Amino acid sequence: MTVPSTPELSPRGREGAPEDDLEGMGFLAHLDQLRKVLIHSSLAALAAASLCWFWSAKILDVLIVPIADQGVYFTAPNEAFLTRLKIAGMVGIFAVLPFILFRVYAFVMPGLYRRERKVVAPLLIASILLFYIGIAFSFLVVIPQVIDFLLGFGTETMSPLIGVGNYFSFVARMCLAFGLVFQLPLLVLGLSWVGILNPRMLLRTWRVAIIVIASVAAILTPPDVISQVMMAVPVLVLYFGSVLVSLLVTRRRGDGNED
Repeated sequence: MTVPSTPELSPRGREGAPEDDLEGMGFLAHLDQLRKVLIHSSLAALAAASLCWFWSAKILDVLIVPIADQGVYFTAPNEAFLTRLKIAGMVGIFAVLPFILFRVYAFVMPGLYRRERKVVAPLLIASILLFYIGIAFSFLVVIPQVIDFLLGFGTETMSPLIGVGNYFSFVARMCLAFGLVFQLPLLVLGLSWVGILNPRMLLRTWRVAIIVIASVAAILTPPDVISQVMMAVPVLVLYFGSVLVSLLVTRRRGDGNED
């Protein structure tokens, strides 16, 4: 006696499967969706940068607060224009970063399982917040201390003459670096969730972590030692805070008996 075969469930019929039937979309349809994401993100960044151009002088006034007593100068005819253009571009991109990331998320969301969407969306929001917190911490805490330390090497016969282009590059690099390294807790959380990391492993490898953090700080920050130290110390705090995050995650997963 032949038993009738059970029809295979579509992705919509499987528990926790993606709600959209992606198999029905062709390769060209995916490319078209990706093209729209890139176009919308580019237009948003361009529009934000264009608006920021009109405020670039005031934004520059804010950026030079840490060296307001010294002031900044431009030594080439086009340096002031190019610096304001860079300011408008950087601030514009940072301003629309949430929009760009959520457009990307909307693109990949149909391919995610329901339980994955519940995790990815909060992580994306947390990542954006940590990025902005890292930028704020860099500008409000780290950069003033670094500048005071470095300018302290001046003498009565050697006074600073800070070019606006060099100063902006310094600030932008520091802010971007801190925005990125403040993603460390989320990275540890994700790796702990999938079982790659656990608290004991993080604690056993703290010496290696110090070397890696020092190397990353040397790459991301300007080449002076104080900038590297001012980045390495907060990242070390984040690292050991991530141990607690990993502990909470592994306990929730029921992996309290890690090797």
